[in-house]
This record gives sequence, structure tokens and C-alpha cells, in this order.
Amino acid sequence: MIFDDEPTPGEGLPILPGHVSPGRLERVLRAGKFAVTSEIDPPDSADPDEVFKRAAIFDGYVDAINATDGSGANCHMSSVGVCALLTRRGYAMVMQISCRDRNRIAIQGEILGGAAMGVANIMCLTGDGVQAGDHPQAKPVFDLDSMSLLEVARAMRDEQRFQSGRKLDTPPRVFLGAAENPFAPPFDWRPHRLAKKVAAGAQFIQTQYCYDIPRLKTFMSQVRDLGLLEGPNRVFIMPGVGPLASAKSATWIREHVPGVHIPDSVIKRLAGAEKQKAEGRKLCIDLIQEIREIEGVSGVHVMAYRQEEAVAEIIQSSGVLEGRVPWYPGRDRQLQRQAVGA
Repeated sequence: MIFDDEPTPGEGLPILPGHVSPGRLERVLRAGKFAVTSEIDPPDSADPDEVFKRAAIFDGYVDAINATDGSGANCHMSSVGVCALLTRRGYAMVMQISCRDRNRIAIQGEILGGAAMGVANIMCLTGDGVQAGDHPQAKPVFDLDSMSLLEVARAMRDEQRFQSGRKLDTPPRVFLGAAENPFAPPFDWRPHRLAKKVAAGAQFIQTQYCYDIPRLKTFMSQVRDLGLLEGPNRVFIMPGVGPLASAKSATWIREHVPGVHIPDSVIKRLAGAEKQKAEGRKLCIDLIQEIREIEGVSGVHVMAYRQEEAVAEIIQSSGVLEGRVPWYPGRDRQLQRQAVGA
């Protein structure tokens, strides 16, 4: 997607009326396009080439890339480090911030640092408990939670102040996101919890993995009834999807990963396939196409853990981009060469 007012491709866009950031993700969502995001698996390495290689897998298929922040309470390269590398190349990043590892002083500094580097999207998360990860002896912080972090980040942007009240010289121009899980009980409470996050400042939502379309439809209907999908403060909802490698791995995830609901019908479909990994990818494509038809859905967030190489195939086969090519380094040169060749 090429915008008429792009200064230099890959750099921040002018902020339009009604927009809060110079980012491409907000532009795509507010333009009514079906957005696609994914997330980079941060390396256990200090080699920047590892990050560049992992990002290049998504070239031409995603509107933004999430940089995870100690996902699962496991230690990897930091989200701010990944963003520092990839914003230099012009990638649109979603910088995740977990409240588990830093207090409000450090978090506010990271918001400013991220925005200064060109990060236009920040995902506000409470974070998994340290007992879930590979450093269970670590001391958890949780000075803030996702709700209070949203409030702090919004005040920094809209009121140009730290939480202490001290004024900022230049506020962070960021589009604020949060997570939600429509697939975990109590189901009727989930839309109201989402409403609280929107009131706190959330403008886009990426959900937990969706393998239950009827449950998602019910959730979206409840969200619409609450008026969260209309007006100037509407929220953009991007359900999470991802390919399953096999019936065995799906069963393990269902039994061991909190918050992930995988219906019996999904496991039965995988178990009955001759090539289960290929069937898992086909299932993901089918889910994306079904999700796209649900009223109020604005895009999908593809989480292909250890199957990142499949994201391009999944998005291409789903057809949700409708021929548009999200920006990536070298995209415009490639399009020019194709035009000359035609």
C-alpha cells in the first residue's frame, strides 16, 4: 500500500487529522484495509544479522511486526533492541512492553526511547509470571499492569506529561495496543474487560490464538453492542491465528498453555490428515478467511512460533491483502523493476 503523502518510503508518515501516530499500521487500519501483523522470534544472540534475517521472512506480507518482550517469561534479545535495529531499516514495529520486569520509571523511559527511534506502535502487556519461564528465581516487578500502563502511555502522548506530572518537551506519537482473550472464561466478562482497556487508552487489540470461530463471533457481537467499534475512539480488533504442527502438539498446547482454547474438532481434523503440518497451515488459512467475514474485525495477528517461514504462504493463500504489498525495505525498487519488465 503506497500513500500519496509518503515523504520517503520507510520513514514516518505525516500525522493525519484524527490519527495519533506517523505509523503505517494506524494508517492501514483507519483506511479500512484488512491489516496483517506478525511477530518476530527474538534471537538468543547479540548478532544483529539474526534479527534482520528473521524480519525479512515477513517482507511484503505484514503491515507491522511485533517485537516480543520476554514472552513466556523467557530471556531473549529485548523488544527495544529488536526495534532499534529494525526501525533503522524502515520496518513498522509494534514494541511490546511487559510490566513484569521494569518499574514505571524505566517503562516511561522506554516509551520515549522507542518513539525517538521511530516506533509508532506500543503494545501494553501485564506479562507472564516469572514462574512460567526459564528464570523462576527472578524478582517480578509488576509496578504497573496493562491497564495502568495504557493510562500512563496515553497521558504521555495526549497530556504531554510523565505520571509524576512533570512536563515532556516532545510527547511520544504512538498508537496504543493491548491484548485480549475472548476464548477464556468468564466469557461474558471479556467484552467489558476490553471496554476498560479502551477507556484506558487501547486503540488496537491483538487477541490470543483463535481456533473457535463461533466463540469469536459471539465476542464480536458483544463488543459491537457495547459501541466499541464506532466513533472517534473506536478500537481495531485483530484476532490471533497460527498454524498448528500436529494433533499431538495441539493437544499439548491445549493442556499446558494457559488461555489457549483448541476445540476437539480442530484436533480431530489434524489427526485425520496424512500430512499434519500442511493441514495445520491449511487450517490457519481457513480460519483467516472465516475471521475476515466477521463484522467488526479489522485484521489478523499471525503467530507462527517456529513456523515463521510459513507466514508468507499463509497470507498469500488467504487472499486477505487483496493484491496490496505492505512496505518492506526494497519494495519500491522491486515494484519498479516489475513495471519495467511488464
